Amino acid sequence: MKLTSLLTTAATTAALVGMVTVWDGPLKAINPQLVQASAQTMKDSTGLTVQQKIAKITQHKGQFGGGDELRRYFFGDLEPIGVQPGGAGMVVNLYNKANNVTFAYCATYDVVVALKQGKVAQFLASEVK
Repeated sequence: MKLTSLLTTAATTAALVGMVTVWDGPLKAINPQLVQASAQTMKDSTGLTVQQKIAKITQHKGQFGGGDELRRYFFGDLEPIGVQPGGAGMVVNLYNKANNVTFAYCATYDVVVALKQGKVAQFLASEVK
């Protein structure tokens, strides 16, 4: 009798875990904006939301180490979309598709010199000097 109840409990637990695991798929199919909006407000290991990360990068714009901050917050999510004169030589424009933000990054001094919403192939010269 105890073996039967143990098997029933195990089967119920497996069914519940399966439902929870599969549940995210239909949500994405029905309303992808809902999933994206929840990702915007989620905090990661840094304890910051995406908006807070962008605000910190904006606050530290032009300061040494800003590139480290950019890489730490958006590791693997940045796509180079352009290069232009500025900073101390050349500036690379890095686009973050997930958040629709472009960062102008000067590798010589490891600083973020500008950022804007949207995909910006080239910033104004006055913004990246």
